[in-house]
Amino acid sequence: MALIGARAFALVLAAGAMAAAADLGLAQPYPSRPIRFISPQPPAGTFDYVTRAFAERLSAGMGQPVIVENRAGAALVVGLDHTARQAPDGHTIVMSASTHAIMPNVMAKLPFDPVKSFDPVSLVAVSFFALAVRADAPMGNVQEYIAYAKANPGKVTFGSSGIGSPLHFAGELMKSMAGIDILHVPYKGANPVVQAMLSGELFSTFGPVTPMLPHIRSGKFRVLGMVGSTRTQILPDLPTISESGLKGFALDSWFGVFAPAGTPLPVVNRLNAEFNRIARDPQFVREKLLPAGIEGAGSTPEHLMDVLKADIAKYAKIVKEAKIPPQ
Repeated sequence: MALIGARAFALVLAAGAMAAAADLGLAQPYPSRPIRFISPQPPAGTFDYVTRAFAERLSAGMGQPVIVENRAGAALVVGLDHTARQAPDGHTIVMSASTHAIMPNVMAKLPFDPVKSFDPVSLVAVSFFALAVRADAPMGNVQEYIAYAKANPGKVTFGSSGIGSPLHFAGELMKSMAGIDILHVPYKGANPVVQAMLSGELFSTFGPVTPMLPHIRSGKFRVLGMVGSTRTQILPDLPTISESGLKGFALDSWFGVFAPAGTPLPVVNRLNAEFNRIARDPQFVREKLLPAGIEGAGSTPEHLMDVLKADIAKYAKIVKEAKIPPQ
């Protein structure tokens, strides 16, 4: 009888474990097949480069191929929408970015909820942008830039990679916080902005550090302050705009990984651990990220969600004050 009872007890435990695994969506070990990593931007750009760099390392850690799949269109909307519709089992994830927080403020209608349709996995990287002026501009710091703009309302231009881009909003935030009137000039991408600065067509830009770096070092551009909340290893002596006199100014440009809503917590935690391991690997950061003007930035899933919600609120305020109509 004792033997029968022990065997029955073991069967009950086994059945309970199987039921618990099924409830979590983990009836099979995770991952049980290749992971699709959605890149919602076209191939060959910085966004796609970052996604592929992480995918390569993630594959080794997860023991399954990680296949990058480009689903570009409407900023990040096409790729995010595709991800939101997939099974929440951890076999489809998406690389998103700070544009994720801009979309609900500038797009009249989205096919998904930017918060509720996704489970956060981790922040993985930040990219760096700076306020730069052309070499003949008569200022050497942020305070002098603001003073010049106040003395010359409407005459100071700033270029960005397009209406509704993070760098457009950086200029709008400065206009609001500093009480200045500077004119936004949108371009199709960062490289045309650099060319416009070199030709003298533009006075200033809130632009990505990497394409500007050769011109900063040659003296053709003068950088006044970092747009984000922290300095960068690339230009360690350059203070942030907040440190330079406009206290509280910061717009961070981040990359973060999300999964479809409802993904089991053990799966999210496994992915989180792997992405944090990669993002905090000094060799990976030095060899893969810094050359692209990017630094690693791991986090908890909860922190990524906090960042997303805070940025949605921040961009909502900028859009309202700048009177930017929804597209």
